[in-house]
Formats: sequence, structure tokens, C-alpha cells
Amino acid sequence: MQYRRFGKTNLRLSVFSLGTMRYLADAESAYHTINKALALGINHIETARGYGKSEEYFGKALKVGLSVPRSQLHITTKISPTADADLMRRHIDESLERLHLDYLDCLGIHGLNTWEHLEWVQADYMPAVQEAIADGRVRHVGFSTHGSLEVILAAIDTDLFEFVNLHYYYLFQRNAPAIQLAAEKDMGVFIISPADKGGRLYTPPQTLKDICRPFSSLELNYRFLLSDSRITTLSVGPANPEELIEPLRVADSIDQLTSEEIAAFQRLENQQQVALGTQKCSQCYACLPCPENINIPEVLRLRNLAVAYDMTDYGKYRYGMFENAGHWFPGMKANRCTECGDCLPRCPENLDIPALLEDSHERLNGKAGRRLWG
Repeated sequence: MQYRRFGKTNLRLSVFSLGTMRYLADAESAYHTINKALALGINHIETARGYGKSEEYFGKALKVGLSVPRSQLHITTKISPTADADLMRRHIDESLERLHLDYLDCLGIHGLNTWEHLEWVQADYMPAVQEAIADGRVRHVGFSTHGSLEVILAAIDTDLFEFVNLHYYYLFQRNAPAIQLAAEKDMGVFIISPADKGGRLYTPPQTLKDICRPFSSLELNYRFLLSDSRITTLSVGPANPEELIEPLRVADSIDQLTSEEIAAFQRLENQQQVALGTQKCSQCYACLPCPENINIPEVLRLRNLAVAYDMTDYGKYRYGMFENAGHWFPGMKANRCTECGDCLPRCPENLDIPALLEDSHERLNGKAGRRLWG
């Protein structure tokens, strides 16, 4: 396991962090998963107030005793933003009580996704957090986000935070400017769920397998991220101890990409060009805003992946979140398009966006999705 400095926190974190959203089965499974992660060299565990009984299970594991002393373990919990400072104070104390901790290494604002959330943080939320820092209950503060790039950049620019937890993968590079700005501000960068949100790469379609050989698609995504020294750590979210083994095979592979890996990424790019041709959305976001609040670039990104790599199951999984996950995955489904034509003159590729939206809906509309813990 390799370790990197987590920005201005000066904590040295393992390049993989144990995310605890999926170990919700029972306290015993959580205990064994945590201890397996520690045995494999992970020294950073991230939980959240909103992850069901995750904090409670982790607290029980700490009380029973773990294989690593508390002083060698870095613990983050996340609490959702609120306009009520007293509620925030209570939530911090409740999380500490459930976790059986005297202090948190890191407190993350959980889901700083909207401009309203950012206003709350700047006006009401931070005094309660600053009090917790002053009295030693919290040592470092950052934020996690599923928001727009514009919101993320604005939050980073407040200089209130020491780290950011965000989406960024080979197959989703929209947040590259946020990675760069965070690095310039000496913030720690923590990548959310590269295996799952990054493409459900633990169950890739055969087309994707064939293009990525001799690597797995999951390995390539991890290498894309780990080869970037601006990124501190990646979330791995096992449901049981065994699911830690495969991801951590690359825990020492943090050097620059090899020529063979670069060639694999080039094959992925070539496949998109060939399969999509003149229908490829380049993700410039010039088509927004949409009068019907359709997240056109994200819908067409999912279509890109489905057409180019047969990633239809992943596309359906993410597309099903539209209209069902609130500010965690905002936007209406593509069948809301009225063919008003607003987006057409703004598209530099002259895409027939209404037709592509219709096709996307036909390909990807399936069961409605929801947040696992929402």
C-alpha cells in the first residue's frame, strides 16, 4: 500500500480508503471488513451520518478493538449541510457518540451539491464547525459533492476547506478543473466510488473487456487516477472482506502510465470515434441550460458509453436516477424534450440533440433508481 499527503491536512492517507456505504448488513460483517482493510494497509475509513447504521457499526468495531491503534487510523464522517447551526452542533456530537470517538480526523460536509448549500455553509454552518475545531472534536474539514462543476469550483474558492471528495474518472473527466484548482489550493483530493460510479467496472461488458486487454477496465481506471499525483486517495466500498482483494492489487501502482496502458486508453478513445462518428457528444456543456431541465450532457455521455462500449447496464443504472434522486443527480429524463430547438445553435458539433435524446431514452429507460441510503 502506498500513502500520500492529504493536502494541507498533512495527514498521510493510504491511496485507497475504506468507504462504508455498502457494509450495512450487520455489525459483525462490518467488523471483519474493517479489520481486513487495516490488515491490507488502509489507514483511512470514511463513513457518514446518512449511511444507515454505518457509524454505529464502526463505533462497535472500535469498542471491541481493532488491529491498528487509534493514533494510526484516520477517520472521516460526513454530515449534510443545514441552515441550522444548533442542529449542526447536535449532529457532530451524535456522530462522535455513535462512533465512540473523542475527535474526528476529518469532517466532510456531505453533499454540497447546490448554490443554496454553499450559501448555508458560508452563512450558518461553519461557525458550528469552527467551534468543534477549536475544542478539538474536529481536526480538519472538507466537503463531498455531486454538484455541478461551477458549484464545486465556487466551494473550493471559498478557502474554507482542506479537502474535497468528488466524481472524476477516465469515463467522466468533467471535474478536471476542480482537481487542478484543489491542487493549487493544496487541498486533499478524494475520489468517490471509481469502481461503481466510474462505470460499474467490476462487471464490464465484453466489448469493454476486449478493448482493455491485457488490463481489466477497473485496473485501467484505478491506474488513470493513481498515476495523477494531485489525487490523494480513492474510495473502495466492499460489502464484505473478500471484495477488497481485487481493487488493492494496484495499491502500489502509482507511477506514471506505461506505454501499454496509454495504448489501451487510446484504443478506448478510438472506439468512441468509430462507434459514434458524427453523433459523439464531446461534453462541452454548451447546450445548457435546457428549458425542460434535462441534463443533456450527462444523458448523452451515458449514450456515448452505451453505443461505444455496450455499457447499457451502467447507462440504465445512472439514467434511472434522473427524477428520483433530487439534488444528488438532478435533471429530467430525456423524454421531457419538447423539441424546442433551444440547444441546437449552441452545439459546436451540430448534433441533432432532440433525436439523440429520444434515442437515449429508448436505450436507457428502465427501472427507476434511488440513492442507496437516501
